[in-house]
Amino acid sequence: MHRYGYPWRDLHASPSVTQRLVFDLTVILSALADPGRRALMAALHGGAQPVDCAVAADRADLGLSNPTISHHYRVLREAGLIRSVVDGRKRIVEVRYDDMEARFPGLLRAVLGGR
Repeated sequence: MHRYGYPWRDLHASPSVTQRLVFDLTVILSALADPGRRALMAALHGGAQPVDCAVAADRADLGLSNPTISHHYRVLREAGLIRSVVDGRKRIVEVRYDDMEARFPGLLRAVLGGR
């Protein structure tokens, strides 16, 4: 159980991805290289956690189609930057701050600013 009461698991990833303990810096930086994904991460990074993925996408104001936004969430999930869980009809997402800080201290602050 997670501290917010959600049993965190990735929605569409294989168990090896959901249980990933080793982060690949090239995969993480590649995920953050796209402006749309960076905007999503900045919206998640700057807001309350966890949050409905639709709310974060609205906050980021990307102007992209829903399938494109879903693709961006999948890439961020597979890179290990976020975790997500189904809560009824919602997809709740959270940035993996503790995991990222343990492996790459200061990376999210450097790329996304603040916090």
